[in-house]
Amino acid sequence: MSLGKNIQYLRKQKRITQEQLSEKMAVSRQTVSKWESDEIIPELNKLIALSDMFCCKLDALVRENLADCDEVYSEITIRTVKGFRMARYVMVTPNPEDDVNGYMDAWAGKSGLLTMKPDAKRIGWDFPYVSLELQNRFALRGYVSAYILPDGFETDCPGVEYADQTEADYAVITIYDPFSAAFERIPNGYKKIMQYLEANGFREKPRENVLTCFEYVYEKDGMTCMDVYIHVDSVSRTDAFTNFS
Repeated sequence: MSLGKNIQYLRKQKRITQEQLSEKMAVSRQTVSKWESDEIIPELNKLIALSDMFCCKLDALVRENLADCDEVYSEITIRTVKGFRMARYVMVTPNPEDDVNGYMDAWAGKSGLLTMKPDAKRIGWDFPYVSLELQNRFALRGYVSAYILPDGFETDCPGVEYADQTEADYAVITIYDPFSAAFERIPNGYKKIMQYLEANGFREKPRENVLTCFEYVYEKDGMTCMDVYIHVDSVSRTDAFTNFS
């Protein structure tokens, strides 16, 4: 564990310089440099101020190796996703992700979508409207699966709901090999985005015809990856447009 490396890691995540951090902490830049090189340890009040500013628990700041997450998670970026049309379906079962993804894959085949666009993208997100009784008594959960439809696609194949998504900004993180420890890596990915948004002053602002969040799973270089998207209000656009169509 290195407290200095944690401070440096969190500072870079917040995208501020040593000079900017020193101003916020009311110390000299040289002091921040010494913190990050472990030459000196910040006083308790400064540690508390650092944990508050970085939205990080004090115990994690002092005891954990926060930079170790880099092998599992990408840097968080803000992307603008162009509007798209989707076909979607929801299931409430003990294993809704696999069940509804299988259903949508079958629909994509029957409808001709995969014939027209073999690489059509499938996204998904949790369905929150499941009562506590169903969750606790029957272990039921809900999940929505959706295929992004290309321009000009038409079908009479029933069994889905169609919806339109308007252009919107999202905070995005990639989780590498997410299903090797799904109940740890995926929730932590969401947590990291929310901490990033809070630390950088971003706010989620619900909008009509805009998904609050969604996931996109794909294979890259022989590894399963999951991109987690969380909607944020309009911000400076640091990435090129992402088009799912």
